Amino acid sequence: MRVLITGGAGFIGSALVRYLVRERGYEVLNVDKLTYAGNPASLSLVDSQPNYRFLKADICDEGAMRTAFDTFRPNRVMHLAAESHVDRSITGARTFVETNVMGTMTLLEVARSYWSDLAAEERSAFRFLHVSTDEVYGSLGDSGLFAETTPYDPSSPYSASKAASDHLAKAWARTYGMPIVVSNCSNNYGPYHFPEKLIPLIILNALDGRRLPVYGKGENVRDWLYVDDHARALDTIISSGRIGETYNVGGRNERRNIDVVRRICSVLDDLRPDAQPRESLIDYVTDRPGHDARYAIDASKLETELGWKATETFDTGIEKTVRWYLENEWWWRPLRQAYDGQRLGIVQAERASAQ
Repeated sequence: MRVLITGGAGFIGSALVRYLVRERGYEVLNVDKLTYAGNPASLSLVDSQPNYRFLKADICDEGAMRTAFDTFRPNRVMHLAAESHVDRSITGARTFVETNVMGTMTLLEVARSYWSDLAAEERSAFRFLHVSTDEVYGSLGDSGLFAETTPYDPSSPYSASKAASDHLAKAWARTYGMPIVVSNCSNNYGPYHFPEKLIPLIILNALDGRRLPVYGKGENVRDWLYVDDHARALDTIISSGRIGETYNVGGRNERRNIDVVRRICSVLDDLRPDAQPRESLIDYVTDRPGHDARYAIDASKLETELGWKATETFDTGIEKTVRWYLENEWWWRPLRQAYDGQRLGIVQAERASAQ
């Protein structure tokens, strides 16, 4: 099995690469531009494996993508490359449109050309998985879950760009008959997570005795999915999912942001006690504009149709995550020197609050 993965040096992508190379034994080509969020150190466990190779390239570069397909000859494509941080999309939407929309279109076109030229048997076996987010669905109220049939209602430049890329993937499936499957996941967490995101930021700030920024009152709810569970789900979907279908991936672990922060503080206080409880570091800050109130995934289709289930509860997963950061300062310390947790999108947030 030869799998071309885009964005395999990112958080979710690197977890998927590690899983496919080490546990599934697949041949993997990792295509990544290595932006700030792509970290080769996340792939140190597979770097020397004979079934792993890396190509530094931009998915917007049609020539590079054609060369990658023609030389590696993949049976499967798993497309994860994307700009993904909402705050960054508020201050720089163009990059999100270029990568998430135009990059996806470029990849789809290159894949379509490659697939069309395959021999009949290889053409029948080929699969393309487009990996997306539950943020395309917008915001839920106090009840209800996102289903695969939930109408799209994106709130941020990031989620709008991902919604557009989802539509492109589905259109290429319907118009050209490409064997495409789409997945939409809830918030991921776990090892090797760039420290701009909530959970790694809180862990590392708490370790350094710095303030723990919580947007608004911390009432926003997310459904948390351990990243290794997600990697297994993606392999399951591309292996067994029905062509043209969408599968939601969620951990069934809804938590308010403030409860996530408090749980991290509690685990850290147990594992590495400090002079004062780390909850005292919590600092409520101005909310960002368009901040969705609640996400929650109904993963019933994936669970019943394909037999996948998340193995980690939030409590087991968050303890594993905290322990990993405690034991792997070699990985995150250089990132903290380059990005020290400064707030992004704050000017726009403050303007919105003042109106």
